[in-house]
Amino acid sequence: MANTKSALKNIRKNKTRYLQNRTLASRLKTLEKKFLSAVEDKNQEEAKSSASSFISALEKSQKRNLVHANKVSRKKSRCSVILSNLQS
Repeated sequence: MANTKSALKNIRKNKTRYLQNRTLASRLKTLEKKFLSAVEDKNQEEAKSSASSFISALEKSQKRNLVHANKVSRKKSRCSVILSNLQS
């Protein structure tokens, strides 16, 4: 167990940050599934809107260092490829 006041405070901060990060990570998974389901249904308009919200959430999570930059780039690239294949 922690011995100092600062260590106790760090434990509290870490718990709060952990919960916030888990919420954001869960939201990313949900947005990705929503995008992929729209693509499977071949619904172009819904796929476009869900892709933009998914990409926006990815970039925000990258800014907070929740997701690695290379992973964000890969996901964005794959989304654009899937959208372009859907349109053609």
